[in-house]
Amino acid sequence: MKNDIFKRTMLCLAALLIATGCEEDFLESEIPGRLPQEEFYQTDEDALRATAAAYDMLQAHYNWGWSSMYLVKTLLSDESNAGGSGPGDQPGYQTLDDYTFDSQNDAVLGAWSMSYYGIYRANQVINRVAPETDLRRRLIAEAKALRALYYLDLVSLWGGVPLIVADIPQSEYNTQQRASREEVYAQIEQDLTEAIAELPLKSTYGAGERFRFAKGAAQALLGRAHLYQEEWQEAAQLFDEVINSGQYSLEPEFSRVFSQQGEFGPESLFEVAYASDANYDWGNFPWGNGRNLESNIHIQLMGPRSDFYTKAPQDSLIGGWGFNTPRPELYQAFVEAGDTERRVNTIMSEEELEAMGGSWSEPNAYDYQGYFQRKYGSYSNQTSSEGGSIAELNYGTNWRLIRYADVLLMAAEAYYRLGDEARAREELNKVRQRTGLEEVTTSGTDLFNAIVRERELELAFEGFRYIDLVRWGLAAQELGPLGYMEGKHNLLPIPDTDVRTAGLAQNPGY
Repeated sequence: MKNDIFKRTMLCLAALLIATGCEEDFLESEIPGRLPQEEFYQTDEDALRATAAAYDMLQAHYNWGWSSMYLVKTLLSDESNAGGSGPGDQPGYQTLDDYTFDSQNDAVLGAWSMSYYGIYRANQVINRVAPETDLRRRLIAEAKALRALYYLDLVSLWGGVPLIVADIPQSEYNTQQRASREEVYAQIEQDLTEAIAELPLKSTYGAGERFRFAKGAAQALLGRAHLYQEEWQEAAQLFDEVINSGQYSLEPEFSRVFSQQGEFGPESLFEVAYASDANYDWGNFPWGNGRNLESNIHIQLMGPRSDFYTKAPQDSLIGGWGFNTPRPELYQAFVEAGDTERRVNTIMSEEELEAMGGSWSEPNAYDYQGYFQRKYGSYSNQTSSEGGSIAELNYGTNWRLIRYADVLLMAAEAYYRLGDEARAREELNKVRQRTGLEEVTTSGTDLFNAIVRERELELAFEGFRYIDLVRWGLAAQELGPLGYMEGKHNLLPIPDTDVRTAGLAQNPGY
């Protein structure tokens, strides 16, 4: 079933004939137009291909240019160090981790650019596909949800950004100035509201269609957008619609959520699909090739550095390139909470590795503090070495972007803000009960702190921690010792290339 999903996303290769090329930045990207656009977007199959291209840019974040949106978000948090072989290994990631980045950071540019590539492709579907059939109306709704997803990343990390929703000619790209934060959020809300009206329930999709946006995913994303704007009532109402839909539930065991068996499970609202049958080797892997975006190399990037790592005999966590190495404070947070089940599936200590029969040979390795990341681990059972393939290059791990546990915790926060502490505790305790932890019975500030801690533990290494700390006003307190400066690092810099090309106003401090 997963191979069907992968093959469908490969349809983007045809769509690339009519989509923008991956050049240096979105303002200067060429539009090859090998097929005249007036001859495309005419059939259901055309619409399917064009929509696949919009989804495909989500996969690009885990391959092209060493500029994963996931790692940009994660390395800004207090969960992990950049890692790698040393301070010169992927400097874009290193400077994010150290809060020494500037407007020329290549990881920041890549995350920004790929978001706009995705927006461009979504715009083509929205503006060019005629809503003449049920399928095309649904695909337009999917494209609107994708455009909202890309813009929510942009507005959360950069604030007000260029808001491009029309089918504008290339010659006008460098005339697009930054919209206000409020204008961007208004567009996100419009896109998702319109998408929700057309999208089907998750249960109606077949096995090969599960990667698509469903109604519940769009509702959760819209709820998140309202939550980020402190619009608590609107957020709570949308989360309730997801909770009461009967489409989602928590996995009984946390260990299953990020396993291969748990992909597209009852807890999944939206995830980016991969397969392990690309048959990559060191010769045919698309290193730096923006035209072939189908690898999942960041899983290999984040595996324990194989120079020093010997896996435990019965463990499937194999060596990688040593990025995204956990900080001790995160491990200690699990210990203090008595949270064993989530800890062993999220983070592993060197002592635990040795107890299982594995070993680590270099205690002074760069950015290593005694711990290994397991949630998005480099597991041997999620890759392939068949037919001469290289296991390091063929991970099929799916990336979970919206989970039901996150919905429950966002609902808990929204109800806390509304003064309904009983309902806040109810949703919070649903998540805690899965891991066997005692119910939270506190109120007031203690209840809010419990929600903060639960999000830290449940959603560790999922890219939410930095954004959460900034919006809660806790970033200076928690990230200050790492180099964070309030008034500067609460937003990323607008990439220098687009500041110079289009005269975009730069964020403060850069």
